Amino acid sequence: MTPDESAPEGEASLADEPEVRQALAEADRASVASVVAGHPSSPLAWAELADLADSEGHSIEAFAYAAVAVDLAREQLAASGWRPGNAVPWRIEPNRAYLRALDAQRRAALALGLDDHAGRLADELASADAEAPARIASEFTPTQLMPIVASAAVITPATEFEARTGEPLAEPTAAVDAAGED
Repeated sequence: MTPDESAPEGEASLADEPEVRQALAEADRASVASVVAGHPSSPLAWAELADLADSEGHSIEAFAYAAVAVDLAREQLAASGWRPGNAVPWRIEPNRAYLRALDAQRRAALALGLDDHAGRLADELASADAEAPARIASEFTPTQLMPIVASAAVITPATEFEARTGEPLAEPTAAVDAAGED
C-alpha cells in the first residue's frame, strides 16, 4: 500500500506519517525522544519510544510510552469509524504503530507482573490482527544494548612502540618438479 492509497472500505487505518518515519529513520537511540517531542500526537513515534525503552529493560517507561501510543492510535482509529474489536490489519503499514504498541505494552505488563492486563492486551492484539503477534516477534525483536568498547579503566593505552625487525624473508625460488616441468 502506498501513501497515496487508502484502506479498503470497512478496514480501519491509522494516518500515514511520512515525516515521522523519516525523522525516526534519521534518529539515533538518544534522539528518539526528541522525535516524540516534535510529533507528540504520533502513535508511531510513541510506539518507537516504547520499543526502545523495552529493549533497554525499562519496563515502567515502556508501559507508559506504549499506553500513550495505544490511546493516540485508538483515537485516530475511532475517528475513522473503527470500534474496539474490529480488525486493524498489519498489512496496512501505518496500523503497525498501534499493533506494535499493544505488544510493547503487553511485554511491559508481563515484566511488571500485571499478568491479567497482559492477557487482555494479548487478546486485543490477536483480535486486531491474528498474524500481528508473529510478525512483531519476527520483525521487531527488542535488542539489548551491548557495550562494544570496555570502560577506559580497563583499557590501558599504549604509550611507546618498539619497532622490531626480524630476518629478511628469502626470495621464493621456482621449484622444478621431478618431470622437469615448472
